[in-house]
Amino acid sequence: MFLYKTVLIRFLVWVPLLLVLLIYLGCAAVGPNHVPPDTPVSETWQTRLKGGLNAEEMDPQTLAAWWNTLNDPGLSNLIERAVEGNLDLKKARARIREARARRGIAEADFFPTLNATGSASWSRSSEDSGTGKTKDLFAANFDAGWELDIFGGVRRSVEAAEADLAATRENLRDMLVSLLAEVALNYLDVRTYQVAMAATEANLQTQSETYRLTQWRYEAGLSDELAVQQARYNLENTRSMIPPLRTGLEEGMNRIAVLLGEPPGEVHEELQRQEPIPVTPLKVAVGVPADALRRRPDVRRAERELAAQTARIGVATADLYPKFRLRGSIGLETLSMRNLSTSGAWTLSGGPGITWAVFDAGAIRQNIAVQSALQEQQLFAYEAAVLGALEEVENALTAYAEQQERRQSLREAARAARKAAELAQYKYEAGLTDFNNVLEAQRSLLSFQEQLAKSEGTVTSNLVRLYKALGGGWTSIAPEEKEITTLDTGKRNEITE
Repeated sequence: MFLYKTVLIRFLVWVPLLLVLLIYLGCAAVGPNHVPPDTPVSETWQTRLKGGLNAEEMDPQTLAAWWNTLNDPGLSNLIERAVEGNLDLKKARARIREARARRGIAEADFFPTLNATGSASWSRSSEDSGTGKTKDLFAANFDAGWELDIFGGVRRSVEAAEADLAATRENLRDMLVSLLAEVALNYLDVRTYQVAMAATEANLQTQSETYRLTQWRYEAGLSDELAVQQARYNLENTRSMIPPLRTGLEEGMNRIAVLLGEPPGEVHEELQRQEPIPVTPLKVAVGVPADALRRRPDVRRAERELAAQTARIGVATADLYPKFRLRGSIGLETLSMRNLSTSGAWTLSGGPGITWAVFDAGAIRQNIAVQSALQEQQLFAYEAAVLGALEEVENALTAYAEQQERRQSLREAARAARKAAELAQYKYEAGLTDFNNVLEAQRSLLSFQEQLAKSEGTVTSNLVRLYKALGGGWTSIAPEEKEITTLDTGKRNEITE
């Protein structure tokens, strides 16, 4: 009898299962398949390349570690620490783990569910309507169920979860690109403030000597008090420029510390010493627009989000079709605990089932329309990401080249202003000119030196923005690998999901 039941169980479970599997393998998932949008782009940049820019293919290693082109060990060290300690990156890694777990939840629907239950109950009927005796009931069961993915609803759900996971990875990469650029930009701000402060303090020293000279000439009766007061307000005006520079310097260093995941003030000691503004390389390869679009994580993320939403249309469409289920239960049921191990205690039930939403007042089709509209929105978001990426690169190309021309003009202006200030000072001391010429020359010198310091920092900052616009700062590895890699000074930092 036990052998008969065993054979019957196998027949009832495996034969229908195999038949349904054959049907399942021959069915395609409903809903549209994702096709990456074909976005035509120009073969060349609209901006005329100059200032060392060229359309040569970019070296992947150079782009992945673009900060090495600035030859600044201090900056490279800060970037390495930012990759390890930045809190936003840690949050993004946690989101990847969440997305991977959600994919696992979606994949679990491919498999049967199995539940084990056990119970023991006692009941007593009344003497008027029954025997008035107490009856025991003991049961132990294994219940199995499986919804067959005939029309691909589960497959589309897994496809959407996989695309969401890929989009989350691209989001981490995009954050990495932005983080490294922000660290570099704040570092350049710090160095620019230091250079500007040094120039201001040097001018303050010169103007202090000029002020003492006017006082001496006034006391000697060689000039009137007007020159003294003019020298005084020129001196104090220059002195008033130092506090804002100190404020900007402090803010820049505090911002770097926070980007590194450290409390404000942690990097003050290592950045307090004045260092020159990093110099940009003579030549910079920028490739072609198509290269930038393939490389930029924000564009890649938008494409994956579009893929995920396309798959969700299939999930919604699958609700139009019937759902097939297999269910079965095998267990033991007896009135006495000691009889649970006997062959007579076995119970068995099972069979296929089907459910079909015959009428739902159009809710399923409206949900399909909702998912289709969301897909259309994601398509527009992808196209906007492409246009935004191209705009950012074009603007960065222009800013980098034009700022170099401005810097050269400011260098010439500062050189001429220094010479004019020296000549005016010499002539004033010799009594060959009035103090207004000295005053104007010193003001001009200070102004041009301040502008030049800012321009020097802006040129390098614009190169950082250009590398960011080109998607620099990360490098993808083999698709099957579960890592995102960025290169720093001679070392690999691996960001695991």
